[in-house]
Amino acid sequence: MTSQDDRPDDSGELPFRTSFVDLMGLKRLGSPGSTPDAPEKVERFQSLAAPYPPGMGERAFGGHVYAQSAYAASKTVDKGFVIHDMTGSFILPGLLDVPYVYTVRHIRDGGMYCTRAVDARQEGKICFSCLCSFKRDEGQQTFHHQLAPAQERFRSLLAGKRPEDHMPSPSVDADWWIEQVQRGDIAEPDFPGLDVRKVDMTSYNATEEVKQSPEKYRQLTLYALKGSPQDPDVALSKQDLKARDSTGEFDNLYACAHMYASDKNSLLLIPRALGHKTWSAMASLTLTVVFHHHGEALRMIDWDVVKEEDGTSLPRKWFIQEGWTPTSGENRAVHESYLWSPEGVLLATSYQDSMFRLKELGREKKL
Repeated sequence: MTSQDDRPDDSGELPFRTSFVDLMGLKRLGSPGSTPDAPEKVERFQSLAAPYPPGMGERAFGGHVYAQSAYAASKTVDKGFVIHDMTGSFILPGLLDVPYVYTVRHIRDGGMYCTRAVDARQEGKICFSCLCSFKRDEGQQTFHHQLAPAQERFRSLLAGKRPEDHMPSPSVDADWWIEQVQRGDIAEPDFPGLDVRKVDMTSYNATEEVKQSPEKYRQLTLYALKGSPQDPDVALSKQDLKARDSTGEFDNLYACAHMYASDKNSLLLIPRALGHKTWSAMASLTLTVVFHHHGEALRMIDWDVVKEEDGTSLPRKWFIQEGWTPTSGENRAVHESYLWSPEGVLLATSYQDSMFRLKELGREKKL
């Protein structure tokens, strides 16, 4: 969803949106002209919805600015270009009550690949910066290989359960938070954009082999799109929506949804794998997502299903994120994950470098 205006507007409270397309909604702003020293074309956008605050805290969910930066960049490319990788650096914590303003700079426009640089600002300060690359469908695949899909390797943990049978992914996947929710001390806030479910991996991770080798720790998370991919301002029948979906019209929105999912509770896997229940600091530094497949593997509506159980909503595909931590040290730790399509196609890989501290450093050494 995109509207147009000349200047940022930070007046009033940002609304909470549930569907992913509404959550990613953008307003197009006036853009500066090029100069001899900066000849690249620049386009600007402003966010329209409030980001999610994990644990009802005062900081915005990093996956929001990550995914929306890519979505803003997608508004500047020609039809047929779909996100294939993005690397972003988290610079300042995101504010909840101030819109993001995205400055998208055209780096390259090629026949098969194009590149955009995006700076996300709040109150004039850059809080996130990234390089986002897009590519066209080349129309052929002459080679392909991947490891066995998560659905096969973790069959015993997934068999006999619908995605909805797994517990909702907590706002903060830490024992202290979950215990407070179970006691009724706090209410679990609704996670916007996606329905995310956590698979109980206790039996797998409780083995001595995993305890002795934290890199073997695994967490499976299932996720599906909330709402329609269509801009709510445009009314479409399901038949028309299906036809437009098959053309790839919403593929960049879907890619952003997968990127958004990749950051949900990702870093909180690390202390669990390492056997730590408390820590003094944790924050994303950089996040890279690389898509290995486009087209049908990317799309999140299951048109082969006649109707959902309630007979009204769109039939959703459920994807799996398989997360782990390969290494840690020097007050940093890495989270990696595979994103699997329902058919077992390795859709994407994520790599996230993070700050992770078990005790507070001296003031002169703080980030």
